[in-house]
Amino acid sequence: MTTQIRILIADDHAIVRHGLRQILSDSEDMVVAGEAKNGVQALQMARQGEWDVVLMDVSMPDKNGIDTLKQLKKEYPKLPVLMLSMHPEEQYAIRALKAGASGYLTKQSAPELLVTAIRQVACGKKYVSPSLAEELANAITEDTERPPHEKLSDREYQTLVMIASGKTLTQIAEELKLSVKTVSVYRARLLEKMKLKNNAELTHYGLKHGLVE
Repeated sequence: MTTQIRILIADDHAIVRHGLRQILSDSEDMVVAGEAKNGVQALQMARQGEWDVVLMDVSMPDKNGIDTLKQLKKEYPKLPVLMLSMHPEEQYAIRALKAGASGYLTKQSAPELLVTAIRQVACGKKYVSPSLAEELANAITEDTERPPHEKLSDREYQTLVMIASGKTLTQIAEELKLSVKTVSVYRARLLEKMKLKNNAELTHYGLKHGLVE
């Protein structure tokens, strides 16, 4: 009998967790040994058990996926984390990889891709789709000409995407568990860095660069 890959799933949607469990149950070399419904719980479970791969959603309440990823990599540098997201690759993939993720998959990906990606990262390799590999290559060759949003911090970038999606500072503060004042600071910083004047220009920028659906 082959050694099974022990997987921890972290996603705030019970239906998604159930669907992932079903997909992975068809593979004899994998077992979903735990489920977390938010980032805080994912960290607690990571500390309590032995895991081969963490499969984690980018957008979660309490502590989002990127923040959780950074904390996990600080505590368990060798633990492979595969990020899963409903957001297109161009929104969060490069940030996730820079933060220590072993791979990035969109939730629109075919089930067999998920299985392939888990096997790959469990072996210590990275998993990126062909389109993301191309984007990474372009990012390296065109580093001096990167678009302004790629130079933002993770929090500034999150604030940009949320404002461009039509959310108010109060809504953003609630979702990120921050004060409105702190979110205002992020907004001011990103406007300055991107040389934009107001929310309308931010929204236009977000739509133009495919940062909002």
